[in-house]
Amino acid sequence: MLDSLLALGGLVLLRDSVECEGRSLLKALIKKSALCGEQVHILGCEVSEEEFREGYDSDINSRLVYHNLFRDPLNWSKNGKAFPEGPLGALRALCRRTDPGPVTVALDSLSWLLLHLPCTILCQTLHALSHRSSCPDSSSSMERVRVLGLLHEELHGPGPVGALSSLAQVEVTLSGMLSQTSANILYRRPRQRPTHQTQCFSILPDFSLNLQGMSTLESQPHPDPPTTQADPTAHLTFNLRLSEKEKEAKDSLTLPFQFSSEKQQALLCSGPGQATSCIFYEPDAYDDLDHEDPDDDLDI
Repeated sequence: MLDSLLALGGLVLLRDSVECEGRSLLKALIKKSALCGEQVHILGCEVSEEEFREGYDSDINSRLVYHNLFRDPLNWSKNGKAFPEGPLGALRALCRRTDPGPVTVALDSLSWLLLHLPCTILCQTLHALSHRSSCPDSSSSMERVRVLGLLHEELHGPGPVGALSSLAQVEVTLSGMLSQTSANILYRRPRQRPTHQTQCFSILPDFSLNLQGMSTLESQPHPDPPTTQADPTAHLTFNLRLSEKEKEAKDSLTLPFQFSSEKQQALLCSGPGQATSCIFYEPDAYDDLDHEDPDDDLDI
């Protein structure tokens, strides 16, 4: 599992929670990188250097370069031991390093950095740190490095978590208890589909892993769920359709404005004893009786 997590470069994002802490897995990855001969730089923010180095043997501790932001993160003491520019200066100092060979940078933690830096500045610096590019305000570039970032996702909203997730080549979401931890791993390989892997493991006191089970699933395009056509007439308070009996009653009904043949005959043929009427018309002086030019009075 450790080899697969460290196989890709770029950002490896470790997302933990209150129920399942991720610092032990971070320290296990740091130990694996140190044993592989890589240079390991640790930016410690949340715990002291003594507490972080606890559990490593002297050989591993001698290979770790610890940058302490826990003791004086904002350089209040002005003793020259802290970073003058604070957390951002510490990250940019890591960007400016030009050490040859593979390099692993461990950030403990991204949550602490998000509380002291804008999300956009942090994402830009992480992108520059994990790729072959220059950091802001720096003219030197460094080799592509691997960045291990611990994120307490319960402390942040979906915006910062989504931004960091989009930068990660490997994303590990931890769940379970300390005795048995479950890691949901998402790999984003170049020009390949993302793959999901679920790994159950436990971390031993020397920060080695005891693997217990694994399942791998390649992400597939999610088909659209079947949609059921809703009946618009299901819950109406009136009927839109007529029964056969109602149709017969409708057809036999004579509407009052309907000019039927019976009504036409009754109007045209007057019966005996019925009074007849006629219309008398007397034209006035302005009536136009010229049938050849009925518009003569319009003076066109």
